[in-house]
Amino acid sequence: MPEEHWEVAVEWILAAVGTAVIVAAGFGAAYAPRMREHALRRRTAWSAARSAVDSAAVSRDAARRSIAEAEELFHRAELLVAAQGGVEAALEAKECAARADRLWQAAADA
Repeated sequence: MPEEHWEVAVEWILAAVGTAVIVAAGFGAAYAPRMREHALRRRTAWSAARSAVDSAAVSRDAARRSIAEAEELFHRAELLVAAQGGVEAALEAKECAARADRLWQAAADA
């Protein structure tokens, strides 16, 4: 009789371990693509932010006069890029740099 109890216990343990392995595999299969997509989104956002900062720097060099608001926006964008935060920080850096770029372009055209 004790042997039967042992076999039942082993069956339950194997069933529990098998269930845990299946759940872990399912979680990994669902989680890995999301992490890859998030990493790609972050790299893309930072690439766009750095590009906007570079474009704003060219416009700053071409502007005939200094614009305080544009300088502040540009420095904020540079600080955000240097800090390397998340996607939201990259989007903010891009927006700051783009606004500074537009201000300097308008000053160059005037």
